[in-house]
Amino acid sequence: MAATKKKGAKTVTVTQTGSPIGRTKDQEQTLVGLGLNKMHRTRTLEDTPAVRGMIGKVAHLLRVEDAS
Repeated sequence: MAATKKKGAKTVTVTQTGSPIGRTKDQEQTLVGLGLNKMHRTRTLEDTPAVRGMIGKVAHLLRVEDAS
């Protein structure tokens, strides 16, 4: 089932500001799960509890902006 963006759904924009080098494997994988694997990459994601949980886990490596 393909993920579709709901009309009017809230989004959050995250930018990777910290390096995953020297971090735990689960933090590296969380960044990959968010679509961030290199410094200064930016992604706009649907604002769901799952995404917020992932952001919370690696918040020290991200800059977060509420987009929608």
